[in-house]
Amino acid sequence: MPSRRLIRPAMAVVVAGILAGGALGTWPAGAAAATRPPTNLRLVGDHWTPWDPPTSFPEGTEVYVIQRGDTLWDLASRFYGNPYLWPQLWERNPYILDAHWIYPGDPLVVGVEVTPLEDLESRAAAAVPSAGEPGGQGPDRPASPPQALGAEDDIYCSGFVADPDETFALRIAGSEYDHLTPDLAGRGRRGAGRGSGRYGGTGTAKLNLTVGDVVYVDGSDGLQPGALYTVVVPKGLMRHPETGEVVGRYYGYQGRVQILSVQAESAIAEIVHSCSASMVGDFLRPFVPEPVPLARRSGLRSINDPVSRERLVEAPVVLGSGTGLVSLGQGHVVFIDRGAQHGVTPGDIFTIYRQTPPGQPPMVVGELAVLSVNERASLAKILESRYAIYVGDRLDPKPN
Repeated sequence: MPSRRLIRPAMAVVVAGILAGGALGTWPAGAAAATRPPTNLRLVGDHWTPWDPPTSFPEGTEVYVIQRGDTLWDLASRFYGNPYLWPQLWERNPYILDAHWIYPGDPLVVGVEVTPLEDLESRAAAAVPSAGEPGGQGPDRPASPPQALGAEDDIYCSGFVADPDETFALRIAGSEYDHLTPDLAGRGRRGAGRGSGRYGGTGTAKLNLTVGDVVYVDGSDGLQPGALYTVVVPKGLMRHPETGEVVGRYYGYQGRVQILSVQAESAIAEIVHSCSASMVGDFLRPFVPEPVPLARRSGLRSINDPVSRERLVEAPVVLGSGTGLVSLGQGHVVFIDRGAQHGVTPGDIFTIYRQTPPGQPPMVVGELAVLSVNERASLAKILESRYAIYVGDRLDPKPN
């Protein structure tokens, strides 16, 4: 089963010194190519930082000085009692422009305060380019407050790309609907009775199972009442659009079941979330909660400042979508051919490029953000598209 990593946002930087204009320190485990450490460090007071931290605070403000080894994840757990509230810390300290990098000696406002809705709306409006600005204001456009890069269903109703021969320990072996029709075998009707197939018994009263339907799970080892499992269906192979090599198989998520009770050799479960119809024979894997990543959005990369053609030669590519769509655009969920083994993490943002004929610069066509990561590929959502986006379009990590 492919591993899933819960990436801790806002990894801390431990700065040991300065050499040739760069920071000597520890990189966060699994740091993505899209979140390289800033290089514009400068001495502020008695420490080095790339940010512009405030030097004064209103009376009564609770301020913590960042220490070596701190992360926003751990500090949210310490001050708010829940590490998943790290975006609140980030929101309270807007001078931190990249949540992956915080610096010892910088101040951190840690008191809980609710930002008025009108303030959020005005700040978001300030981040939108004025009408008539071709291509927006690019990376120099003011960053918005942290915002979700997608929705839960983008993650839980999509799937993953993994080994073509991925195995699963559990599957849906039957449903209550398999036992609602009479068995006429042995009652004078030649050929009558029950058959069975990939999707359960031929006499079943319902094939497409959805929320509220009761199903039976084959096996009981390790199962506990209340445990959640994702319903998985193996789909087609996904190949690299240029080389044709198999990157992996696409496994689609159908929904989620919850174990109600466990018997000696099986378990009773209920479908509690449905993306598409589940069927007898579908596989199950333990449900792993994955919070939707957040990021401060900035403008699409300027069309007048694309990366070089050479930089895109070995660049990541749009691998495809689980729906098989050819023409993709804003709001579509896709897979890219980079995963955890390549250092990709949820929240990474990439500019989407299209290669042009020799002598012409690559064309900026859009932007996407990584939502979920597996070893060999990642799930991403297209945040913005200037033109239709196609399988094979190239990706470049967006500068911070």
